[in-house]
Amino acid sequence: MPTILVTGGAGFIGSHLVDRLAAGNSNQVIVLDNLRRGRLKNLAASLSRITFVEGDIRDRAKLEAVTRNVDTIYHLAAQSTVMGAVSDTDYSFTTNVTGTYEVLRAAREMGVQKLIFTSSREVYGDQDRFPVSETAQLKPKNHYGVSKLAGELYCQVLSSGCFQARVLRLANVYGSRDFDRVIPTYANQAFQGEPLTLYGGDQLIDFIHIDHVVEALIRAATRDSMLSPVNVGTGRPTDLRTLASKIISLTRSTSKLVIERSRAIEVAKFMADTRLQKECLGMESPVDPLKHLPDVVQSLELR
Repeated sequence: MPTILVTGGAGFIGSHLVDRLAAGNSNQVIVLDNLRRGRLKNLAASLSRITFVEGDIRDRAKLEAVTRNVDTIYHLAAQSTVMGAVSDTDYSFTTNVTGTYEVLRAAREMGVQKLIFTSSREVYGDQDRFPVSETAQLKPKNHYGVSKLAGELYCQVLSSGCFQARVLRLANVYGSRDFDRVIPTYANQAFQGEPLTLYGGDQLIDFIHIDHVVEALIRAATRDSMLSPVNVGTGRPTDLRTLASKIISLTRSTSKLVIERSRAIEVAKFMADTRLQKECLGMESPVDPLKHLPDVVQSLELR
């Protein structure tokens, strides 16, 4: 039975991945999470079938203990939002850069076979040509993007000759269990009848549902070989005015849209080139990026 470690496995993306990995009891799954952003309740459906360890990826001794005899690591533990990285730059650096180094070092020393690293579209920064391919110049414009790019480079260097490190650059992931990002923020504001704020008003965002991302993660680990990095997105961007209007309609809210000055640290436009996603992972892009939005909004209302 393969042994799989998921760092950050109690978080939004991590917990959905753990649910998938633990289904059917075909894997031995270990979750390491410091519960700073993750929640044990996210693992309620799988907790009896996994080993949960509360701990930090910067704790070398604990990391080595949970990595021993592991075949595959999904490394998701991170300070995972742009605004969070700006508000606490020290935690962002020590977790996303130092922590990733520690995970890779442990993987080398413990004989791990594969490591899947979740990077971000933020490594691209602002681009002039769309869709954005994996060969585009990398020019992150905020602390989060810089930290993810550093993690990618450490994956490249520390995995050489030891194990396979595969990098997925995720677009804007949405789904149940998320918070403090645009969709749950807008939904919560709409339920309360509060204004929905658009910073700049012309943002174009490539939204991708959590189910698609989990499938991409699974395939990245199970393919015999694949190019890396690979974008995971739809290539069909949504403007935030449309998103806000949809959420107001779904919640039957009286909320209004308020346009504020754009925030310099945010990337305003992104559309992923998904050709490698199809070639390497065998995954077609969803036709409707917001197909699951009604279910996600409903889950936020019931939370």
